[in-house]
Amino acid sequence: MKTIKLVLLLIGISVIGCSDLEENPQGVLAPESFFNSIADIQTAVNGAYGHMTHEDFWGRKFSLTIMLRGDMVDIGDPTTSLRRIEHNEFNVLADNGMIDGFWTRVYQIIGAANQAIAGAELVDADQDAKNAVIAQAYFARAFTYFHLVRLFGDLPYLDAPVTDIVAAGSISRTPAEEVYANIIADLAFAETWLPNTQPARSLPSKATAKGYLALVHLTRGDYQLAYDKAKEVIDNEGIYELALEPDFQNLFNAATIDASQEPLFSLDFEAFRNGDDGQDYAPALTGIRSDEQYGIGGGWSVAVPALSVFENWDDDDYRKAVSFDATGVFNGNVEPFTVFRDFNSRAVNRPHIAKYTRGTGTTANNNGRASQHNYSMMRYAEVLLIAAEALNEISGGNAEAFQYVNRIRARARSGNGAAVPADVSGLSQDEFRDLVMEERRLELAFEFKRWYDIARRRMGNEVFGASGFEGEKVNFDPNQDYLLPMPADELARNPNLTQNPGY
Repeated sequence: MKTIKLVLLLIGISVIGCSDLEENPQGVLAPESFFNSIADIQTAVNGAYGHMTHEDFWGRKFSLTIMLRGDMVDIGDPTTSLRRIEHNEFNVLADNGMIDGFWTRVYQIIGAANQAIAGAELVDADQDAKNAVIAQAYFARAFTYFHLVRLFGDLPYLDAPVTDIVAAGSISRTPAEEVYANIIADLAFAETWLPNTQPARSLPSKATAKGYLALVHLTRGDYQLAYDKAKEVIDNEGIYELALEPDFQNLFNAATIDASQEPLFSLDFEAFRNGDDGQDYAPALTGIRSDEQYGIGGGWSVAVPALSVFENWDDDDYRKAVSFDATGVFNGNVEPFTVFRDFNSRAVNRPHIAKYTRGTGTTANNNGRASQHNYSMMRYAEVLLIAAEALNEISGGNAEAFQYVNRIRARARSGNGAAVPADVSGLSQDEFRDLVMEERRLELAFEFKRWYDIARRRMGNEVFGASGFEGEKVNFDPNQDYLLPMPADELARNPNLTQNPGY
């Protein structure tokens, strides 16, 4: 394995605090001299979460990759980087720059979590008190590997700090099933030791661990286990201080999201940056070129919804108005999307994503970069949808499953007097299966979930065919494209690593 790129970065912890975490140091930690108290363990844990708000991960490279691979978002500006276009068109090469960019960062998250877990052994303190802190590290490790295993399948699995560079440099790929077993074990530890609530949603709680266990089981097709864990969250929503946010728009407004009880876990940007730490690019990447309406200098029109996504979404569904900007402001005038390109040659005449531009809060850069956004990695609405989908697979046509979807649809009507989206009842198992996948597509639109749904349900041939939202993606190959290629330079340096089929 590429020593500089992976191994050395895992020996120490590069720490930068993310918002709502108590510590904000930077540097490289030597475990023997650093870990003296529970507060030191927390500082190391914060390093793992701090890496998540780096440009390499949720700031741009990782999040943009999984957004573009779905069937709802297309490239708007054709002059954008080829490494992005490759994902959108399923022409990804093993040396793709997006993958090279985030590969190291995700292993830094894992490395920091491993260091916190190992460092805790050096601290002379009550074990229960230590467990409550290192449970956050177990969750961070599980969260990161859950992303990786869905994207790469078999992959290098590290569950301890690297102390032997030679051994680490010759590591092989761990089978995906073993990785999943480790993820489940980590989440089970987190579920046991995390508190019912946290002072901020950027720290995982017991509900967070349960919600992710439900999603892991759903991904693996273990529907009874998925339902059981989702139901535990639902049955304890009061204890866990969870609820659907009454106004869907508030979930994407930096000024209101902190007060919401809907997120189970968030990556919280704070409008400051240190280089690419804390650098949020989603508003820039999704915003309208030269648009004046939000005072952030417009966006770059890179990740833009396919027009048919907008056209096929019922106007009476309030989520449509929240999710899209169909007008922009140019030279002080409100203009429809059909003329966006008249005001910038790199714009595109399509409605744009509004979830990350309409309520950025304070930003450290123009275009909305380094915003104050909280990015919900999981919302309570998704837990309801997990329960609905899993229960339908266990017992088709189930009234309880209908109820969970109806809770979400009631909010989507937003008191507008319309019957859209209508309550669900009387559907067969197959009909409801299709409906709940559609409900996930709409409720979680542009929230970096769609690709994972396509991959786990193996819907690629359908959604990337001629009748798909983006038109036919002729390069999509179901024998290859449900997984990403392992980075070419990693394989070149470690003969024990193998490539995914087709690359």
